[in-house]
Amino acid sequence: MNLSEIRPYIDYLLEQQGVKSIFGKSFLLSYLSCARSLQCYHIPTKFMHSCVLCLSFSQTPPSVNGTTGEGMSLTVEERKLLAEEWCRKSKLEQVMVHVGCMSLKYSQELEVASASPAVPLYYYHIPAVTGVNLLSRDVLEGIEKQIPSFQGLKFSDLMDFGQCVSYSPSHWSLLYSIDEQLLGALAIGANGAVGSTYNYLGGGVNRLLSSFDKGYLPKARTLQFQVQDILCYAIKLGFDLAVNKQLMS
Repeated sequence: MNLSEIRPYIDYLLEQQGVKSIFGKSFLLSYLSCARSLQCYHIPTKFMHSCVLCLSFSQTPPSVNGTTGEGMSLTVEERKLLAEEWCRKSKLEQVMVHVGCMSLKYSQELEVASASPAVPLYYYHIPAVTGVNLLSRDVLEGIEKQIPSFQGLKFSDLMDFGQCVSYSPSHWSLLYSIDEQLLGALAIGANGAVGSTYNYLGGGVNRLLSSFDKGYLPKARTLQFQVQDILCYAIKLGFDLAVNKQLMS
């Protein structure tokens, strides 16, 4: 890991992409992980030039040690160092750290159990990775009774996501995670978005968000189509982690 790259990358996110936060709201975000069933986040974010950004209507956060940053490939100690460096060097408004592991013991170690009850919790639903095929809407049923600090979720199926929006109280944040479908998610009530391409498309996506917020739908569509064109080209190249890192570098 080259930790010296973090400060320049933060400057890049702020100055060129309009990103002011790392995945979340204006508080520390965390979520408890159960091996393959949940993915977790807790404070800051990034591996080399990889981070996942959340673009909200106000401003946005990336996620440290997440999927794009290959957090699962790092040791627990490496993830701790990376999270600490992002928190220490960050000039961003919010930083969110992913603490999900295949081992529940390691997740508990990463998220610092004593702090968890006071920290808002987000559920990251990603069945393609976890193999847990259940509806997000079902997860939300009565969840605040079991987890009083629950604050929202991240997901990628428009129909299930819409059902979550319909069910959710206004103080929850629901974040969509398919970059090329963002405009559709906004139309059904998404509060923000999480995606790897916001590392280098953040400026354009912020304009999309602004256009939608102001009711300029034709402009928002044009910007969404531009994002789709870029992704279609990247997909032809494979659009795996290697391609994404080249685009970020």
